[in-house]
Amino acid sequence: MKIVFSTSGNDLNAPLDSRFGRAAKFLIYDLDEKKIEIIDNQQNLNAAQGAGIQSAETIARSGAKVLVSGHCGPNAFRVLAAAGIKVYSCDAATVADALEQFKAGKLKEAVGADVQGHW
Repeated sequence: MKIVFSTSGNDLNAPLDSRFGRAAKFLIYDLDEKKIEIIDNQQNLNAAQGAGIQSAETIARSGAKVLVSGHCGPNAFRVLAAAGIKVYSCDAATVADALEQFKAGKLKEAVGADVQGHW
């Protein structure tokens, strides 16, 4: 199973970004193969609008089943939910910490957006 983390870095020690749609990058971790893939999200970092939707579509195309991020807005959440991607909010300092919390079952699945759009 693939899990996506919002981040600004390129490895598990990178900080977890509190923003989803405007995160600089997405780190995809494959639980089965223990492999990492990085997706650049620079095009949405300073987008005037639609960053959440475009980021969610990128994640849906990646084949991921889970997103772990600090926060997720309403438009992005709708796209992710429609794609069958579960969203978990997390305040971990690093991607590695967030991954460990997910694997330990310490994260609660979000039932909706936790911030307004353009956050």
